Amino acid sequence: MVSKEELLHIAKLADLKIDEKEIEKYIKNLDDILEYVRILEKAPIGDLNETIGANDNFNVFRKDEVKKFDNRDGLLENAPDIERDMYKIPKVLQ
Repeated sequence: MVSKEELLHIAKLADLKIDEKEIEKYIKNLDDILEYVRILEKAPIGDLNETIGANDNFNVFRKDEVKKFDNRDGLLENAPDIERDMYKIPKVLQ
């Protein structure tokens, strides 16, 4: 079972503000999650040879082709601000 101190420590690490009235509810929820993980850890998976969703493809990229875009003005009409035929955005790095 998760203690109140452990829960508050986890909340601090995650930068969460937990109201004193909600602590017991969070402890219960976290205990339920941990119990579910314990059940999953005991699942018999030793005889399984299949992986669902896996395939033999790796590093599959489309061919890099230059395509002409005919509606440049239509694209730029959605821009909040334009400079030299490009989207002008606020500076991101300082």
